[in-house]
Amino acid sequence: MRRSIAALAAGAAVAAVVAGLPTRHADAAAAGAATGYASQNGGTTGGNGGATVRATTGTQIHQALCNRASSSTPITIEVEGTINHGNTTKVSGDSCNTAADKIELKEISNVTIVGVGGGAVFDQLGIHIRDSRNIIVQNVTVRNVKKSGSPTSNGGDAIGMESTVRNVWVDHVNLEASGGEDAGYDGLFDIKDDVQYVTLSYSYLKNSGRGGLIGSSESDTGNSFITFHHNRYENIDSRTPLLRGGVAHIYNNFYYSLNESGINSRAGARAKVENNYFQSSRDVLGTFYTDAAGYWQASGNILDNVTWSAKDSETNPAGPLMPSNTTISIPYAYGLDSASCIPSIVRQTAGANLGMRTSTGSCPTTSGPSPTSPSPTSPRPTTPSPTTPSPTTPSPTTPSPTAPTTPSGTNLSIGAGSDGSSKASGTSYGDVRDGSLTTYWSPTGSTGYISIKWSSATTVARIAIRETSGGGAIGSYRVLNGDTGAVLRTGSGSGVITFASTSLKKITFDIQSASGTPRVAEFETYTS
Repeated sequence: MRRSIAALAAGAAVAAVVAGLPTRHADAAAAGAATGYASQNGGTTGGNGGATVRATTGTQIHQALCNRASSSTPITIEVEGTINHGNTTKVSGDSCNTAADKIELKEISNVTIVGVGGGAVFDQLGIHIRDSRNIIVQNVTVRNVKKSGSPTSNGGDAIGMESTVRNVWVDHVNLEASGGEDAGYDGLFDIKDDVQYVTLSYSYLKNSGRGGLIGSSESDTGNSFITFHHNRYENIDSRTPLLRGGVAHIYNNFYYSLNESGINSRAGARAKVENNYFQSSRDVLGTFYTDAAGYWQASGNILDNVTWSAKDSETNPAGPLMPSNTTISIPYAYGLDSASCIPSIVRQTAGANLGMRTSTGSCPTTSGPSPTSPSPTSPRPTTPSPTTPSPTTPSPTTPSPTAPTTPSGTNLSIGAGSDGSSKASGTSYGDVRDGSLTTYWSPTGSTGYISIKWSSATTVARIAIRETSGGGAIGSYRVLNGDTGAVLRTGSGSGVITFASTSLKKITFDIQSASGTPRVAEFETYTS
């Protein structure tokens, strides 16, 4: 989801509209860049580029959402203090749909909620994300959310997502309960009813009957592309997570005291489970409590004092050897720590108010940036393992070579289709594939994306981006597989860009920065 200059200006005006709330200009954002599946499908940037508002009550959070120019105007809400039922009321407005019994992120987009200062605690009050996209929740604690007893909130989920949600990054948070379902609690991190492209990272989940689920029933299998990495699960009965359908990537997590079962893959779910550390736990991976089989690819995990149940009609534990029964390709690059380092790394990094520390991808950790003053375009300081990405996924941190010359062969863009983000007046998507350097497409601001698409799979290994005079120079960019969201190459500037040969129906050139409004005259594509 791209933002126009008008939207950015409207976002900056939010501070003046939300009466009584301390504000800053739009240079604050979530710390670091989204990882895992949240980095795909166009990426997850939350409120980056919009206004920043400080909130100390739930009502102020809702006011900030409701006083935006539109439901998609970017905003970062810095939260400090305790948010509870007593200071959270429903607020109405054209750009929001809130409720008094939860923090409601409903039918909105481009929002960051980040804890600052002395910390942010959502006490007995859950965060509900529904019919929304491009959301970041970072550096907060959500505790003791109940579905029965008093008070109740968010169906008993600490963080819950449902109903056509896309691109959510939950990072460096504490999710806590004080018991199981019989004590009034439900899941800590639940996903259901068409939710995709989500990452839970560097978070601490503890003292709950249920860690979380993906899919509310055996028929709710449309949720997919979820990443769990560098999280700490402690004293959880089950569901770390429970998977029903879809694909999940679960790596470098520390599991301690899983009392009944752990990763429960069922109803056709496929989980890549690698380099995790399981300690003093039971049935840490398998299909449990159903005869609807799930699948996993497991490697590099350490089992420390793990026990296993016998197999029966509704129990299919993966242990004790945890052989794989499927193969899963991951579309993004990631740094993979050795499982032996994970207890130490995760204890230092997972959770809120720990300085936003992250792993380097080679066992040591590094101090993270302050959540109130990051460089919004700087990636996390990770070092991807050269053997981890799939063979068709190059490292996105390596700039692509550029050259002024035209590649040999046929320009596949001629005769193809095209689309993109919002276009500036007088420009056209088709102008990038007409063979003329005098016509062009421009986004409505300094960022945007343009795609070439075909009706059948086409092999592409090289593109050429031709700029025409009079526009802003292209800065940083990403080349994306438009079918999967996988990053094929990143770099800066324009010209000839090469990457691993890829078969796809759509390829996207995503301009992430420029000195002004760029003018792309031609987006050429070549097999070699």
